[in-house]
Order: sequence, then C-alpha cells, then structure tokens
Amino acid sequence: QQQQQQQQQLQIFWANQMHDIEQTSDFKNHSLPLARIKKIMKADEDVRMISAEAPVIFAKACEMFILELTLRSWIHTEENKRRTLQKNDIAAAITRTDIFDFLVDIVPRDELKEEGLGIPRGPVPVGTPAEAIPYYYVPQQHPAAQVAPPGMIV
Repeated sequence: QQQQQQQQQLQIFWANQMHDIEQTSDFKNHSLPLARIKKIMKADEDVRMISAEAPVIFAKACEMFILELTLRSWIHTEENKRRTLQKNDIAAAITRTDIFDFLVDIVPRDELKEEGLGIPRGPVPVGTPAEAIPYYYVPQQHPAAQVAPPGMIV
C-alpha cells in the first residue's frame, strides 16, 4: 500500500507539472538563472549559437528534474520516519530509479554504504577480488592535487 501511495504522489506531481506547463503564459520569470544555463551550454565547444527559447526550456527541464529527485528523496526520508532530507535520501532515490542511472557513478559512496548499496571511499584493500571492485572507482582526493588550466581534465 505504501508503494501505491508513492506511485500516486508521483502521478499527482507529474499531473501538476503538466498543468503548470499548459497554464504558463509568463515566460519572463524563471526559477533558475538563464544566463548561467546559457553559459553552461556555451561551454560545449560544438555549440555555436543558442536561440532565446533554448535556455528557457532547459531551465524548466532542470527545475522539473530537481523537483522529481527531491520528491523521490523525500519519499525515502518519510520511509525512514525522519523529517529532514539528507544526502543518503538523494543517493537512495538515485539508486532506486532507473531514469537516474546516469547519476549512479557520481553518487557519494559514503551515503550508499549504510544501505549496503555501495563501497566506502578510500584505497581498495590488497587481495580484494576483482569482482568486488565496482567498474567505476572514485579515488581519494589529495591535498596536493594537480591544478590544470580551465577546460583541461587531469
């Protein structure tokens, strides 16, 4: 029954989103800064020009993405009988939802270990079998990390 309530919450969320989109007439006010979105879009060297409508659509898409991830995270918070959304709730929402698979590799592993879904950060112990090591491993950050020019990946 709890799962049905969660599905109903998500259906109501998306119905409200569709209603809001259909009723929108003021395209001047946005939740996210269009200049920042345009700057991020221009960071791709393949992008030459950006129409005026593109950042507006991206802003709405980003807003909807954030709202859905927040709702799914809040569902996890309530399942654990808490009233404060935590990082591990976001991590759980990401791991539970197929459409968020693209984020699994960047979810902090520390938040996943309490649910038994990930590995803690840090060095891999010697003798660990290869199948126990995930295909993507986030190394520890070192204080004397290399600094590269903007746009260069080290």
